[in-house]
Amino acid sequence: MTADLWSRLRQTGGDSARAWRRFWFSYDSAYPLGFIRIAFGVLMMVWTVSLYPGLHDRFGTDGVVPRPPTADFTWSVFRVFPDDDAVFAGWVLLLVASIALTVGWHSRLAAVLVFVMVVSFERRNPFVMNAGDVLLRVEALFIALAASGAALSLDQRRRTGSFWTAEQRRIWPVRLMQIQVSVIYVSTVVAKLHGETWQDGTAVSYSLRQNDLLFFTTPRWITDNLLVSNVLSWSTLLIELSIGLLVWNRRCRPWVLAAGVVLHLSIFVSMSIGLFSLAMFVLYLAFLPSGRAEALGNRLAQRSAARCGRHSGRHSRQRSADMTRDLARSGG
Repeated sequence: MTADLWSRLRQTGGDSARAWRRFWFSYDSAYPLGFIRIAFGVLMMVWTVSLYPGLHDRFGTDGVVPRPPTADFTWSVFRVFPDDDAVFAGWVLLLVASIALTVGWHSRLAAVLVFVMVVSFERRNPFVMNAGDVLLRVEALFIALAASGAALSLDQRRRTGSFWTAEQRRIWPVRLMQIQVSVIYVSTVVAKLHGETWQDGTAVSYSLRQNDLLFFTTPRWITDNLLVSNVLSWSTLLIELSIGLLVWNRRCRPWVLAAGVVLHLSIFVSMSIGLFSLAMFVLYLAFLPSGRAEALGNRLAQRSAARCGRHSGRHSRQRSADMTRDLARSGG
């Protein structure tokens, strides 16, 4: 009896260990990582450009925060180089690194530079940052740890001769992004349930009356109706909790992510909250099945090849016409 029990425990432990290794360290196509890198790179270009209009006012030595307010033992490029020229040079470096990351040129180095500069700007003046900026920093770290240049990149073109191909890589960086999605939503729901306005169902009504954050005035039948406010508030909590938990179920995953897209788009088009919603969509790509990502990559490759073929054909016909015209002139 004891030997049989011990054998079962050993088998269960072995199965659990194999499942753990398979979850974290199995190989899969890097196509999803390629799409994540491209989407994040584009978003970082937008974020970087948005810093420029008030760059020196927000981060300069004569700006609203002359010195970094962060603790002495936190690192930042601008603690070593605090002058205005360094701020501008850092902004240029961040923009160039974001472009390089988007096209996959020296992807790992570009991702590390993006992470370092995002952290440096956020610690130079944390008072102008929000949750979306923090999420971009987290995503930059994940992408710096991942082999994001192993698909849909100039790095891949240099290795294999084709931009559109992908290698097989370990899946653990994608798992980190997936777990981050669950952590964000579950922790958000827990935090909100400690708030009085979420418990009494008035949270959405309250947020929709913050006119300084709204792009347009919300109708009063939404903000002043307690029933509508309760439905919207508790629906928001239900959607967020569903994403955090049910996203791991393959059947439920498309539905809860679609609900998340609707939720974040409604927030994005109505309230000025920065790039948080778009940053969440980047993390959603971590749940893109590798088969679908590969099919999409192949489709884009075919379109690119067809476009290049048409372009090459036009040039060939033009060269032929020019040669015919030159021969006719010389014969005359």
